[in-house]
Amino acid sequence: MELKIKDKKIGDKHPVFIIAELSCNHLQKYDNAVKMIQQAHECGVDAVKLQTFTPDTITLNSDTRHFQIRQGTIWDGTTLYKLYQKAYTPWEWHPKLKKVAEDLGLILFSSPFDQTAVDFLEIMNVPAYKIASFEILDIPLIEYIALKNKPMIISTGVATLDDIKLALSACKRMNNMQVALLKCTSSYPARFEEMNIRVIPDLAKRFKTIVGLSDHTMGISVPVAAVALGARIIEKHFILDRSMGGPDGVFSLEPAEMKALVRNVREAEKALGEVTYKLSPKIEKSKEFARSLFVVKDIRKGDVFTEENVRSIRPGFGLPPKYLPKVLGKKAARDIVFGTPLKKEMVKGWKG
Repeated sequence: MELKIKDKKIGDKHPVFIIAELSCNHLQKYDNAVKMIQQAHECGVDAVKLQTFTPDTITLNSDTRHFQIRQGTIWDGTTLYKLYQKAYTPWEWHPKLKKVAEDLGLILFSSPFDQTAVDFLEIMNVPAYKIASFEILDIPLIEYIALKNKPMIISTGVATLDDIKLALSACKRMNNMQVALLKCTSSYPARFEEMNIRVIPDLAKRFKTIVGLSDHTMGISVPVAAVALGARIIEKHFILDRSMGGPDGVFSLEPAEMKALVRNVREAEKALGEVTYKLSPKIEKSKEFARSLFVVKDIRKGDVFTEENVRSIRPGFGLPPKYLPKVLGKKAARDIVFGTPLKKEMVKGWKG
């Protein structure tokens, strides 16, 4: 399985694709957005992601009970429209931010929340699309995006198994199977107990697709653990400084934390290696510190090997310890001094 976004290949044989989600953490200040992209580059991420919507394209300007946020979130007490007024990224910034990112060698793409956003992003020629967790249920939108025949990264934060199947079927109907699935827990911030990242290898097995994690926990331990479970994409919200506040600030990483995340993910993926039981030359050399059979008392030719004069000790220059029962009771073929590693030619009548 392999996905390619611009020059980046994503899959088991390639480095984990790390995305810094800018979201609304620029606080609607263009200079902040530019600084975030520059800092994300210094942290070593592969891509930065925007969200493309306006309050009017994502919800209605209503304060009736249906539009009030009262779900025990960090945004409770306001309405959807007012939240998105604070959270959207001005569309006129998008092309300029894309150039800033690409000049630094970063990939920039976005999550569109309606067809007008997709059309706008197509004019920008973004190289991929992200389907946000709450939009996985919008099958017509997924079909519209899939028709663009670009890689799609789909978060599953509010999706049942059937919802995921429907979303993938929509992509397939549009002849687009350039799809990756991200395990996500749509809780802000998400508690560790809610993460269930064992789902990651199950997603890969069930759907034969690239998998990853969109993480809303506080910290970097969960993404690193996810990589150990097979995640090939990691997405994490990014902010210049949490003290700036903002709707997503509390569960976003500051630059030093994002840099640590990238470093730890790179170390984890190196440690995964491959399934092999072959020892490297360095480890073969280290076997010299393993145990082996040594003569621990002076022995004369013809003396019998006993537990008093032969032992299994470190280092590993003698016969393997498994041969001790075979050696005991046999006679020495020559004189052997204390501290000599026992070799088969020293054992009279050795057949081995």
